[in-house]
Amino acid sequence: MLDKTIEKLFASALAIEDQAALEREDVGFMARAMTLCTMPHSKQSDNEFTRKNGNFTMTMLSPRAVGLPYGVIPRLLLCWLTSEAVRTKSRTIILGDSLSEFMKKLGMQSQSGGKTGSITRLKDQLKRLFFCDISCNYQSKGHDAGMGFKIADAYSVWWTVKESEQGTLWQSTVTLSENFFNEVTTSPVPLDLMALKALKRSPLAIDIYLWLTYRMSYLKAPCQISWHYLQKQFGSEYARDRDFKTAFKDAIKKIQVVYAGANFQLQDAGVLLKPGHPSIPKKQLKSLSKTEVIHA
Repeated sequence: MLDKTIEKLFASALAIEDQAALEREDVGFMARAMTLCTMPHSKQSDNEFTRKNGNFTMTMLSPRAVGLPYGVIPRLLLCWLTSEAVRTKSRTIILGDSLSEFMKKLGMQSQSGGKTGSITRLKDQLKRLFFCDISCNYQSKGHDAGMGFKIADAYSVWWTVKESEQGTLWQSTVTLSENFFNEVTTSPVPLDLMALKALKRSPLAIDIYLWLTYRMSYLKAPCQISWHYLQKQFGSEYARDRDFKTAFKDAIKKIQVVYAGANFQLQDAGVLLKPGHPSIPKKQLKSLSKTEVIHA
């Protein structure tokens, strides 16, 4: 018998093949910078975190009393916020009249409060994400460039756990920072929300999926990436190289189930990327608004 996780992935794959993301209203977006380097997968003891992708480095810094965002929830939050910014063309995003409504938009259940419940974890990760400072740096022999930003300039959340299923008199809102808003609306990376939700139990799988659909959008020739560089980009927390390789191989095989356009070959030296297709084909994007998207 197939593992239940794989069964669910195949069910999502059939739905993805049966109907285009645009017809399902499942076209989402992610900030390009967040596909090149990503957030921690697990809770960090330090308040500073760095990822590297070749010449590109992203550093996240958060107040010690708050901590860094980590895991699946802030990734889903970022995707939803980016998608709303692209859709509305506004820096002010309405989170919804209730916590339940918002969590459903993220593909999450809002059944439990308490110390470890889903409602409590969402509120905690939202605060971590909005308090975090992010800096990006590109450095090569002849060029050095950088940018710093917060995700949000301000936010106002009126939800309580007991009232999670009820609307409030005031709307909960987030005002995105100008730098982040410009980044996500100028060059967002299109993605299939159904594929993203199918992978939502694994932050590593989400990261690899977003990276692959970005790379497949412009790759014109085969490109080999070593395990050393992949670990710096996706798995710097792993103490042993072999543990990262195992986790990466497991995640990318799951991605292949829900993202048939990803073209790659796992090798002893690393991963060979080959020209493929982005998860949202160009012909689907043409019928959207005049938003600039990442497609060569």
